[in-house]
Amino acid sequence: MSQQFDKVVFGKKKFSDLLEEIYNNQKRREAQVSALISELKPMVSDIGDATLIVPLIKEYLEIGVKNDDALIKMATLVQRALSNTAEDGGLGISDEEKAQLLDEIEKIQKNK
Repeated sequence: MSQQFDKVVFGKKKFSDLLEEIYNNQKRREAQVSALISELKPMVSDIGDATLIVPLIKEYLEIGVKNDDALIKMATLVQRALSNTAEDGGLGISDEEKAQLLDEIEKIQKNK
């Protein structure tokens, strides 16, 4: 199994590097959100302030989650490709999963 983690998936990035990046992104975002909330907390003096500030925090969190989801999906694909036998020559994903990935790619391209 450790051989799969050491395989290069693109450029010089190994599968283990990809997993580490997902983990580090999550930890960094957790610290950033805590710091952001701590900075904004003194600015909220009434319900009106909260209705302005909370949506900003929510949007920030959603963007981070979407980025992590993309990395996790990529890691899943790489893991399947690495563990797949040469029998079928595919990535070991179903047609439904392929369609979902293509939909995600289209959404990302539209958002750019």
